[in-house]
Amino acid sequence: MEWLEVSVEVGHEAAEAVTEAFSRYAHGGVVVEAGPEGWNAGPVIVRAYLPSDDELWSKRKGIQEALWHLGQIQPMPEPTFRPVAEEDWTEAWKKRLKVLRIGENIVIQPSWLDYQAGPQDVVIQLDPGMAFGTGLHPTTQLCLSALEAYVGPGMEVLDLGTGSGILAIAAAKLHAKLVLGLDHDKQAVRVARSNVAANNVQGTVSVRQGSLSDVRVSYDLVVINILARVIVEMLQEGLAERIRPEGVLIASGIIVDSVPDVTAALEEGGLELVDQEQRGDWVSLVARKA
Repeated sequence: MEWLEVSVEVGHEAAEAVTEAFSRYAHGGVVVEAGPEGWNAGPVIVRAYLPSDDELWSKRKGIQEALWHLGQIQPMPEPTFRPVAEEDWTEAWKKRLKVLRIGENIVIQPSWLDYQAGPQDVVIQLDPGMAFGTGLHPTTQLCLSALEAYVGPGMEVLDLGTGSGILAIAAAKLHAKLVLGLDHDKQAVRVARSNVAANNVQGTVSVRQGSLSDVRVSYDLVVINILARVIVEMLQEGLAERIRPEGVLIASGIIVDSVPDVTAALEEGGLELVDQEQRGDWVSLVARKA
């Protein structure tokens, strides 16, 4: 399949708004990458991929119009569009990805690279695909570190907006008893299932197409790595009801300026903030249900 890549280089404060704009039209999620100066300095690059189908022209126009409207609030560069074959996209990612250690023991290993695991290492094999979540982005890393701290043996875990499935896989490898990954995007579900199988955790992890409204039971731990606005909406729609008493919510994908809004929504949902971590302009929040 051929794709049209759209990318724009923006400051951290604009990344969330651009990600939201891209996500309305992009297939399989939006990727935020470090810019030339790294995560904590200078701009970041927001990328998305549009399938070359009958709706391509209208999606491209929609993105351009969304960025124009954002540009009325703050300076916004013109987006860059370029055609790319899926295999070329994958090969480009291979050149960028390295073995990555996160937290105390979590290791993200691309399948084409050798790695000698230590006795305490929790190794997740993950290749690039058309879905968000390669472990590079600070929000994913914040979630992985929080999962390492809060997942315990025998837990039942819900991963909302699973993307590549990286967080669901991590929960399984951290000895959760049962993990459900949900995503509204069919492509993300396909990619996540493939990654689950590659990591031999299909006995623990199931991946389905769906959203919060499809969740009928509660869980010991819920993790969600998505836009702050969506997290607030889900809390207003009863996200806390899907968490068992004394259960935990890990929420990330939050820009610093959005923390007060999310914190207020947590409190309104009956959740108590117990931990907060920050990398650059990105924040993760951990809350517990009474």
